[in-house]
Amino acid sequence: MRQTLTTVALLTLLGLSPVAAQTTVTGKPAPDAATSESSGGQKAVARPNTDRPDANTPSTTATASGAKLEEGANSFTEAQVRHRLDEAGFKDAKDLKKDDKGIWRGTAMMNGKAVPVGVDFKGNVAAPH
Repeated sequence: MRQTLTTVALLTLLGLSPVAAQTTVTGKPAPDAATSESSGGQKAVARPNTDRPDANTPSTTATASGAKLEEGANSFTEAQVRHRLDEAGFKDAKDLKKDDKGIWRGTAMMNGKAVPVGVDFKGNVAAPH
């Protein structure tokens, strides 16, 4: 009896697996739609930019001036913003304040010059003109 119950339970579980994995398709895909594989798939939404200046290569300072800061609800603390700026090669950040668009702004030293800096909600670091 015990073996029969175990067998029934096992068969029930195995029988439900394909049902749980099925999906329902409604409508038809667009005739010119590319597959995810051929289109490169979905990109990460909250990925910080990687075009940051390198403190050891002064010529990369212009890279940060080209980075775009995005508006949004920013949960970074001032300490986290300072850390991001340090990682990007900016030193001695001063007057850091979060503006009404969620972007931390202030000034920092880069290659011996004080420059305006910003950090957005994604962690992007930029030195806007």
